[in-house]
Amino acid sequence: MSGASASAAGGPRTAPAVRQAGLWNIANVLTMLRLLLVPAFVLLLVHDGGANPAWRAFAWAAFAIAMITDVFDGHLARTYNLVTDFGKIADPIADKAIMGAALICLSMLGDLSWWVTGVILFRELGITLMRFWVIKHGVIPASRGGKIKTLAQGTAVGMYVLVLTGPLATFRWWVMAVAVVLTVVTGLDYVRQAVVLRRAGLARERTEQAERAERAERAERNTER
Repeated sequence: MSGASASAAGGPRTAPAVRQAGLWNIANVLTMLRLLLVPAFVLLLVHDGGANPAWRAFAWAAFAIAMITDVFDGHLARTYNLVTDFGKIADPIADKAIMGAALICLSMLGDLSWWVTGVILFRELGITLMRFWVIKHGVIPASRGGKIKTLAQGTAVGMYVLVLTGPLATFRWWVMAVAVVLTVVTGLDYVRQAVVLRRAGLARERTEQAERAERAERAERNTER
């Protein structure tokens, strides 16, 4: 019997195979580029003790490229079905590596208070661990506030990488203050979402367990009859 007649007769149909994205796609290449930019950025930033405006400008360029690739690689992966296991792991690592490296280096150079670096890094690490804590109950989606926070952090850190004086130096302090506030507020919101998600997941598990126990009890009574 032909495939067409089998379908007409209501026989089983084979679902078309879904093409799996390969490792070497444009989204993953951009992620790899961002990872490679981390050591290059650090070397440029701390060159000559971090006091040379020209080298700081080169460091800012590397940081800006890394931030731009962060925007595009995820969009390309989702739009063109280029999501891979490597991308799922490497993308968040690259994001936190470039931001963490920038914050730590700026604090080591004395340009940024260590408490600012500590607050931001503690929040980013804590939210990452929290996502793993509730992952079996569901995924915490990226919020609009989280995206604005990322933009504020990138803008503030980028301004601190450059050698700025006068009104611009004052302005970047306020931009960083906004970034820190958004970091704390969005972090607390993620904690709230994680708690709600976990409670809902546990309640669902208890309901399913009760239903299974009830079905097993009914089956046992029917067997005894």
